[in-house]
Amino acid sequence: MDLVIGSLDLAAHLDEALAVQAVAFGLGPEEVAVRRQIVQRHMQYNGARAYGATSRGRLIGFVYGMPNSRTHWWSTVVEPYLRANGNDSWLDDSFVITELHVHPDHQNRGIGRRLITTITDTATEPRSILSAIDTDSPARGLYHSLGYTDLARQVHFPSAPRPYAVMGAPLPLRRR
Repeated sequence: MDLVIGSLDLAAHLDEALAVQAVAFGLGPEEVAVRRQIVQRHMQYNGARAYGATSRGRLIGFVYGMPNSRTHWWSTVVEPYLRANGNDSWLDDSFVITELHVHPDHQNRGIGRRLITTITDTATEPRSILSAIDTDSPARGLYHSLGYTDLARQVHFPSAPRPYAVMGAPLPLRRR
């Protein structure tokens, strides 16, 4: 496979990225429309950046994130859960992985690993945080293999049908 991992102008490739996310995450058209607005807002934040994985000129995976701020919506939701576990300091001086998705036809080939290590390698923060559906999944297995540990479990986001786990890892991520 002619895989290329590189910086991604997410605003210019938003439709492609959301198509990958929709298939990978099982999103319907209404959810994609909401995500479109969220991604557009996120990419305006200072330090926000994205990387993509392309094969034969087609986007097959992407990751984006930004330096975390306690004023961001995500932080305000997870902070009480982290505080209850004595982990709310992870919200400071961290790079948050906002989204990481690989098209199902290309999963289990190390693409997600390469995307997340590429974006965190550019972070100046000493650690990274993210949230993932709180279930035993290949995604959580990947995060654990990179050194992420559970900081809070059973985190409930408004309108999300399933609970999430918040995970954190020191940077650089563990290579395997």
